Amino acid sequence: MELDAVMLARIQFGFTVAFHIIFPSFTIGLSAWIATLEGIWLKTGDEHYHVLARFWTKIFAVSFAMGVVSGIVLSYQFGTNWSGFSETVGNVVAPLIGYEVLTAFFLEATFLGIMLFGWNRVPKWLHFTACLAVAVGTLMSSFWILSANSWMHYPTGHVIRDGIAYPDKWLDVIFNPTFPLRLAHMVIAAYLTTAIVILGVGARYLLSGTHVPYARIMVRMGLGLALVLAPTQLLVGDQHGLKTAKYQPAKIAAMEAHWDGSKPGALVLFAIPDEENEKNDFEISIPHGASLIITHDINGLFPGLKDFKKEDRPPVLIPFFGFRLMVGIGMWFILMCAWGAFRWWKGTLYDKGLYLTLAWWSWPLGFVAILAGWFTTEVGRQPWIATGILRTADAASPVSALQVAISLGLFIIVYGIVFTAGIYYMNRLIHKGPARTVLKPEKHGGANRPISGAESAGREVLGSGA
Repeated sequence: MELDAVMLARIQFGFTVAFHIIFPSFTIGLSAWIATLEGIWLKTGDEHYHVLARFWTKIFAVSFAMGVVSGIVLSYQFGTNWSGFSETVGNVVAPLIGYEVLTAFFLEATFLGIMLFGWNRVPKWLHFTACLAVAVGTLMSSFWILSANSWMHYPTGHVIRDGIAYPDKWLDVIFNPTFPLRLAHMVIAAYLTTAIVILGVGARYLLSGTHVPYARIMVRMGLGLALVLAPTQLLVGDQHGLKTAKYQPAKIAAMEAHWDGSKPGALVLFAIPDEENEKNDFEISIPHGASLIITHDINGLFPGLKDFKKEDRPPVLIPFFGFRLMVGIGMWFILMCAWGAFRWWKGTLYDKGLYLTLAWWSWPLGFVAILAGWFTTEVGRQPWIATGILRTADAASPVSALQVAISLGLFIIVYGIVFTAGIYYMNRLIHKGPARTVLKPEKHGGANRPISGAESAGREVLGSGA
């Protein structure tokens, strides 16, 4: 079988971005969680929140480092594998990525050292300020990256001269029509994913009977945040879908496996889309369901895949199944939150049983949903890398398939080793837990006294090199 250099380049970028996206998504939510914990500690003086802030800072450090390493690789691929993309739309996209570095990354880098190593070295208010700055920096990073990505989905504010895109109105470039809801959808996903991880880790401790005071805080705060975000994400996702239907109708048609736009769309619960014969096999659907969701009219019409030329249609399988996986996980989170709220109201939230077991095993689902949603939206943009301006096939560099295949193989090996080690280390930190009591000699007098969990956690931060 002959290797396709463009397809291999797409697989390579998809592979590396899949590893990258889970870590910034986690650090967006985790930085805000740490700042919240430290703020509560400063307000109440409760050392439990102090210990938790230091504990999760170690995990944040590992996640942040892996996010930075994997992100650098992506930028190099623009030049090695996608030089046509860089040449055609680089005048628009490159400044947006540059703004991300100049604002978000520099802000994070400036205050990250204080956040990680400033415990007991700087005033408490300054350390809290550093935590807030890092949290704001992660949000600003998502702002610029999603602005660039949204522009690629629906380019605005530019002019084309000799086949090259040039920025014309920067506000239109930055705030393109698909951007605000895409940003909200992604940021909520990041916070919700973090909330589910925190809930799951707290459930793990409660099930094992370890670190119980800290576990109760994690379960309570993780569930409390998820209670707000899970239904909010459903509403934001609905509005985002309406925008997508307006500006990217082919993507919606692929997500719904909707072929005939002359008829109301059925809500397809399951099917095997057959792109060659333009139909769905083994379909289980609710008549008119998709029309009701997408147009808010039970008899509403929206374009089907047959309304687009075959060469302009996105692949169907990945958007179709990816979207259903993302929505299914979202509905599971809403169910878990409702169940948890009921147990909270009954006073049995912290009791061992099925709920805590399911909460613990649900911790990776947020990352799965993010990846499913990301692949849905990116594959659904095909065959365009910048809609209406540049096709993916025309954006690739003139490199051989063998060269791309070799680099892809090396990425798989290196990423497999590095990220397995990083995730293993984070799991070891979680297994060790947020508090440990040791003895430390008093400065005045020879008696030994127990070190608080906060002091112990601080030592572990410094000792681990986090």
